[in-house]
Amino acid sequence: MKPSFKYAVIHRHRTKYTVKALCEILQISRSGYYKYVKHLNRTAKDFELAEKIRTKQESCKKTYGYRRMKLWLDSEGITKNPKTILRIMHKYDLLSEIRRRKRWQKMGEDKHRYDNWLNREFNAEHPNQKWVTDISYIQTQEGVLYLSMIRDLYDRSIVAYRTGSSQTINLVLDTIHLAMKSVKTESRRELHLHSDQGF
Repeated sequence: MKPSFKYAVIHRHRTKYTVKALCEILQISRSGYYKYVKHLNRTAKDFELAEKIRTKQESCKKTYGYRRMKLWLDSEGITKNPKTILRIMHKYDLLSEIRRRKRWQKMGEDKHRYDNWLNREFNAEHPNQKWVTDISYIQTQEGVLYLSMIRDLYDRSIVAYRTGSSQTINLVLDTIHLAMKSVKTESRRELHLHSDQGF
């Protein structure tokens, strides 16, 4: 008889007989039985959390990685170690699906990609010479809030920013239009705006 089967028998009859007596009859150690019980409790807790993660992954189309899932669980009042979340997501096949970037095409040719003019020179000699822009996200109780901002590399100040509930090209354009209002027409010739190739 396998030890796992003996542990299951003891667990089933633990309210009628003492664990010590059952272990002696089946010739197994009590420490082994309690390790089995600990594993059962852990599995039950894992399953409950896994179902909650599964529901979220279905609603977000499996786009949440374990770090983003932890942020969401924290917002739900469920505090778990990131390693625990990763282990459960891996165990129950709940990891996010890797989405390859679409290769944008126009008239059968690749979309034009601009040269990296900035070339990692993140310093400017005067204001409104080099701007950088990017989008980040903030997890809130109402959902994800996207933040688009433009920073001046001269003094690292924020020139303009916009927030939105979705990551769209209009969010970026609105930020740029707002920023350009602060620049005089004659200064625009020397201004360079740098971003990643996403937008």
